[in-house]
Amino acid sequence: MGLFSLRLLALGILVTMAVNTVAASADDERIVADLDTQYQAAVKANDALTMDRILADDFVLVTGSGKVYSKADLLNEARSGSVVYEHQEDTDQIVRVWGNTAVVTAKLWEKGTDSGKPFDYTLWFSDTYVRTPAGWRYVFGQSSLPLPKTP
Repeated sequence: MGLFSLRLLALGILVTMAVNTVAASADDERIVADLDTQYQAAVKANDALTMDRILADDFVLVTGSGKVYSKADLLNEARSGSVVYEHQEDTDQIVRVWGNTAVVTAKLWEKGTDSGKPFDYTLWFSDTYVRTPAGWRYVFGQSSLPLPKTP
């Protein structure tokens, strides 16, 4: 095989790899977006089983006020039913994938009661997912402080 043929073969392999990477990335974006939507619905429903399936065992959430929560903290809160959500919906969701890591950013509106005390606010969050042998897992979350109320 001549040098030109080898270069053409190498170029063909690189193009095929790039096309496969773009397709895999689009699939991963869709999978992670769906997983994050499932997670938000599980939080709203206090569905600890679904939350447990999605959260990594070493999961950490850091809120805008500086509070830190573990997976166990979030599952215990869901099981207690102390928080009742009227709204737990996100908008403006964007998923970015870099190999085995994906970050979801979105604006979240939460409204409900916590131990009978009402809350109603919107915030931005970033959720980080990592591909594991068992599939994508939510490993780290960070939220902003509540956004100012708009008139």
